[in-house]
Amino acid sequence: MRLTVFWERMADHFGPGYAEMFARDHVMSQLGGRTVHEALAAGWEAKDVWRVVCAVMDVPQDKR
Repeated sequence: MRLTVFWERMADHFGPGYAEMFARDHVMSQLGGRTVHEALAAGWEAKDVWRVVCAVMDVPQDKR
């Protein structure tokens, strides 16, 4: 998954403003105690981060 697709999906699910805030502030144990931004910076694949976001935030199947 490209980062552009990842951010499009984040904005689609959370809304453009909240997606950025969520990615910056929400720490998830499934990402090793990192935020989305930190996980991506640490080398996590966007598709893997998206899967974690989907699981943690109960993203509907049709948006996954």
